[in-house]
Amino acid sequence: MQLAHRSWLRTWSSLGVESPDGLFQRLLACYGEPHRAYHSLRHLTECIGQLERWLHLAERPGEVEIALWFHDAIHEVRRGDNEQNSAQWAVRALSAAGLAADAIERVREMILATRHAVLPAAGDQSLLVDIDLSILAAEWSRFAEYEAQVRMEYGWVPTWLYRYKRRALLRGFLRRPAIYSTMQLRAEHEARARRNIERSLGQ
Repeated sequence: MQLAHRSWLRTWSSLGVESPDGLFQRLLACYGEPHRAYHSLRHLTECIGQLERWLHLAERPGEVEIALWFHDAIHEVRRGDNEQNSAQWAVRALSAAGLAADAIERVREMILATRHAVLPAAGDQSLLVDIDLSILAAEWSRFAEYEAQVRMEYGWVPTWLYRYKRRALLRGFLRRPAIYSTMQLRAEHEARARRNIERSLGQ
């Protein structure tokens, strides 16, 4: 919780506006929802820990960090519009805080980039997406735990269908010229992420 609180204070100080009352608690409550096996407070804090290492690479650090806070704010596994809904919540909250419209739009676009449907734009979008994907380069034991947690979230999906869809997603990452778009994160994470994915696909 100390890590999350430090991040929250740093974020709003960087943005130069005050957080709406109760927003911190509401976001923590969302990440603490019982159906979240992976997209949980642990995922958020792991990402914050990664971001603290690489925040100096951000063009607009406060915008990247608030986008990180909101990127999985809404997570309903039976829906396909979680990022859109999370982005809309961020827009409402940041508008209420008085953040400039152009900054709000950049945050919205960063959150939408975490759908991982297409490669992110260079700069802050790439940094945020790379932070979100840093789990792929975790130690094998954590990667395997992550895979099991994602399966738990989709426990209602038949095994054959889940396996087909999941393997297609992982193969998609391997087909990319690079999983990580930010040069510094690529240098540190790319090789291990590919080893983890290949090992998972081989099981």
